[in-house]
Amino acid sequence: SMQMAKVDIDLVRKILHQNEIDGETISQILDDLESELGAGEEDTMPPPPVKKQFVILVSDPDGKFAEDMFMGWVLQIPEEKSAQEVNADLIRAAYEFNASKRGSKDPAKTITDVCEIVPSKILRKHSVWVKTKEPILVIHTNNKVPTIAALGKAGTTAAILGS
Repeated sequence: SMQMAKVDIDLVRKILHQNEIDGETISQILDDLESELGAGEEDTMPPPPVKKQFVILVSDPDGKFAEDMFMGWVLQIPEEKSAQEVNADLIRAAYEFNASKRGSKDPAKTITDVCEIVPSKILRKHSVWVKTKEPILVIHTNNKVPTIAALGKAGTTAAILGS
């Protein structure tokens, strides 16, 4: 459709009166314009945002992971810190939380509890930022993009490409 300049409805009404168009026709034209404007606005409404989830994709070219499903969390730590220390940091955060008034009533007993209920203020003191409070699915990949020919031989092209 052709894009037209926006015109004030009052200006349209004034011009219609100047051209000696009867009041009933003017009302009908203005009603039509308003309903068209309303319909156009609905078309320009953006779609609702897509709800997203985090997934951890682990590169497993040697197939060391079993076919089992794992759950995990997305965490951030300072760049210079060793990732091997994260478990100990979470445990220290749990001890601090459990020593608090709120923690003594409902203590963190598992790493799941630490990620879900320990306040970020305490976690931050131990240099851990929990990005996903709920555990998320960890999936693995062999880290290869097969050729279409190889997919065709396996008979899985449609399944892998989702068609």
